[in-house]
Amino acid sequence: MYRTARGRLRRLLDLQHSQLMSNSAIGVEKESLRVNPQGSIAQTPHPEALGSALTHPYITTDFSEALTEFITPPLDRVSKVLDFLRDTQQYVYQCLDNEFLWATSMPCVVDGETSIPIAEYGPSNSGMMKHVYRRGLGYRHGCTMQVIAGVHFNYSFPAEFWTIYAELEGNRLPMQDFISESYMALIRNLQRFGWLIPYLFGASPAICKSFLGGRDTRLQSFDENTYYEPWATSLRMGDIGYQNNREKETGIKANYDNLQAYIDSLVCAITTPCPEYEKIGVFVDGEYRQLNANILQIENEYYSTIRPKQIVTGNEMPSLALKRRGIAYVELRSLDVNAFDPLGINERQMHFLECFLLFCLLHESPRISAAERLSIDENELKAAHQGRDPELKLTRDNEPVRLGDWARELLTEMQGVCELLDQSASGSPYCDALAAQARKVDDPELTPSARMLREMRDRGEGFYHFAKRMSEIHQHFFANLPMSDDKKQFFTRLARKSIEDRKAREAADVLDFDAYLKQYFSQVELI
Repeated sequence: MYRTARGRLRRLLDLQHSQLMSNSAIGVEKESLRVNPQGSIAQTPHPEALGSALTHPYITTDFSEALTEFITPPLDRVSKVLDFLRDTQQYVYQCLDNEFLWATSMPCVVDGETSIPIAEYGPSNSGMMKHVYRRGLGYRHGCTMQVIAGVHFNYSFPAEFWTIYAELEGNRLPMQDFISESYMALIRNLQRFGWLIPYLFGASPAICKSFLGGRDTRLQSFDENTYYEPWATSLRMGDIGYQNNREKETGIKANYDNLQAYIDSLVCAITTPCPEYEKIGVFVDGEYRQLNANILQIENEYYSTIRPKQIVTGNEMPSLALKRRGIAYVELRSLDVNAFDPLGINERQMHFLECFLLFCLLHESPRISAAERLSIDENELKAAHQGRDPELKLTRDNEPVRLGDWARELLTEMQGVCELLDQSASGSPYCDALAAQARKVDDPELTPSARMLREMRDRGEGFYHFAKRMSEIHQHFFANLPMSDDKKQFFTRLARKSIEDRKAREAADVLDFDAYLKQYFSQVELI
């Protein structure tokens, strides 16, 4: 089954092109909840010293005013990405007043839906659209679900790689079409093999009972304040996390056969009314509750472990950007915040992910059938809830296979990919990263999820006390890092400029919000 990947890899290795992958573009988006000293979600606004969440390129908010998001620019080395992420978080810590950043994906001490302040972006049309979209998410899915934090890994292959790869493949398509089709093939395989990510890096095997707000659950009690599952890896990626739970009723499912099919399926979802959401209403009692009452308000509402991405210009819809300019990069979204690392992700993880994405590109990638789609979803849920069970079986080609056996096969096949990537690196960081993941497959106790539960048991901690302890350790780490005046001034200037940019955007608005939304969604006609 791995014949295609081996053949392509052999041809690439035969080139002996040592710098083939040296100009990849790598980026990270990391979310962290701001919390008060008691571990409750902060009720304070996004700190003014950080600038405007609407227009700051690197420090913004996600669903909640308290859910800070750190964004790195695309950089050509993992080490550079982590340096930037470290500096950004350090600067944010310097601007917090008696608050800290929560170290885990799952929140704690959630005092009901009303305790979660929805992010504010000011009175501009683009700012109001972001706020109303989030308000709609709250009405549709509940606010608590939206404050689960994660890490997104963004990646694009270098232009030099595509030139060589297209020649090796005997490509006759225009280059951007070939690139987009290749990325879609990668995405299909990432979904097939994506269960490996929560197994290796899942760090949410337990949650605070307050997260469920008294709802019934099949989770077990760890102690009076904590639910867990004994073999869980990433409950965030399981059925308590945010899922597209209306898919079976609406029949809407993203189609990954090719880029146009993907665009068409999402456009269908953002233009098809949903009776359940129509009951919520759109404009009620003088305010917008949601952008529309369709299956998706906008494309971003569609949950996926990986997305094809293109940089949007101005007020462009993401689907239109993809149609016009093809896929520029992919966004892997299935990573939990690494509770054991102050940055939330580390170098070894990122080197492995780069290898994993290249392997998914090189591997044969047929279209996903209806039966395989069900297996993909089932495998992901099983890995999230039971991933460390040594007897757990997933489904591959309609046949049961042990997760551990399949994982070993995949990691073995990735060895050559790591060797290719190491040609562009100093030392052997990719092979070393692969070896570290292989040890986790052989010994599930080495996974972050197992380590987390073990520490909780050994210390007599529930989830809250574990997460608070790790958060305080990380806070201490950042408090003791030196920051140069140049870096401090860099972020201070960015904050000031973002506020100026926000004011300029507000002053430039000529349409009322109704007309703005109508104009925005009229782009569907161009798709």
